[in-house]
Amino acid sequence: MNKAKVFIFAPLDPTGESHRLLEGQGCELVLGKASWDTPQGDNETEMAEIAKGADALVGTSIRSSPITQKIMQSSRVLRIIAKYTIGVDDIDVEAATELGIMVTHAPTESNWGGVAEGTITAMLTLLKKVRERDRHLKEGGAWRDSGMQGTYVGSRSDGYPGITIGIIGIGRIGSRIATLMRPWNARILACDPYVLDSRFEELGVRRVDLNTLLRESDVVSLHVVLNRETRHMMGPAQFALMKPTAIVINTSRGFCVNEAALIEALQKKKIAGAGLDVFEHEPLPMDSPLRKLGDKVVLSPHMVSSNVGSGLKPGVTWATQSVLRALRGEVPDNVYNKEVIPQWESRFGGKSVWDK
Repeated sequence: MNKAKVFIFAPLDPTGESHRLLEGQGCELVLGKASWDTPQGDNETEMAEIAKGADALVGTSIRSSPITQKIMQSSRVLRIIAKYTIGVDDIDVEAATELGIMVTHAPTESNWGGVAEGTITAMLTLLKKVRERDRHLKEGGAWRDSGMQGTYVGSRSDGYPGITIGIIGIGRIGSRIATLMRPWNARILACDPYVLDSRFEELGVRRVDLNTLLRESDVVSLHVVLNRETRHMMGPAQFALMKPTAIVINTSRGFCVNEAALIEALQKKKIAGAGLDVFEHEPLPMDSPLRKLGDKVVLSPHMVSSNVGSGLKPGVTWATQSVLRALRGEVPDNVYNKEVIPQWESRFGGKSVWDK
């Protein structure tokens, strides 16, 4: 039987189960290097050489050495690029679509649901002054100091209107946040040009444009994919529209926010705070001004989705099965660039690599 070449560009399966499964089904595996995901160096040429003749590419995030058009074009038989993760911003999806290559991802609930919960945790930590109260008491501060007052989230029968939460992007994560916050009786605004009005109505949120959301929200939370449209979608002009008492939460991708503009907005008190799990440069540099902003920020090392029972294991399983289906000439159920499917089926539909 012919072997199918599978290039695992960023391996992340300590059990080796997925590797054994692929090998057992007739795949020849080539494993990538951990050094490829370091900030130094250009690994494109080396990766393109290794990818020659590959039927499939698979792996976890590899932002410092993304899967470029050059790498894809090194193999004329490449059928699929499968990610263990939800995000595909480390893949040139447009190039893959033009070349007739499927890109799949792994939007597992254990991960995206964890992002939603972590977003709300960051929001409440800032609004309720959880860290400040804890530190105040441990350091012997005055009992029930009025400076430790938090923000009440929902509307009340005494006439208090509650705060306004603005959600940018109501895909899986944004929708879960809206659902989780509904019982709190907060006013929820949302902005997403790619979602039907009926979805906004179903979630009980008010549809507005981005500028309205920024002007009226007390909390602005980003839940978008990173692409040309969303890169630095939050910059100086956007922070200028926000209330000086408002906070911004980013658990999507670091480059969706202009980090320098965010830092300036926080330092000059144009906004009150920020909760960040993602950054423009990761790991976050030790000299980043964000590390010196104290309680104005809640920082997390890009692991808001990391919870007991979550992690990448479900994504590894999903991606592995997607690779095997594609190698058999079948379309997986988690294609990210769905517009490529007709072209892909005309090239590979019903054609198994093992029948070469």
